[in-house]
Amino acid sequence: MSEPQKKLNTAEAAEYLGVRPNTLEVWRCKHKGPRYSKIGSRVLYDMADLEAFFHARSVSTLESPDTTQRNRPKRE
Repeated sequence: MSEPQKKLNTAEAAEYLGVRPNTLEVWRCKHKGPRYSKIGSRVLYDMADLEAFFHARSVSTLESPDTTQRNRPKRE
């Protein structure tokens, strides 16, 4: 069985994502942002949820390794 990952509080999660803690608080009020758990009055973030949130916002460019030649616009 794998060991559970450490849970991060709002300040730690904000530092990990590179945003201000207030940003996470606003996102929670608007039902946006990464998944979180609420235990009593404590808000905790799982590292896997922060990673999933981060990777879901990846933007591919023409030079991204996963971009194939056929997806590139033709130059004339």
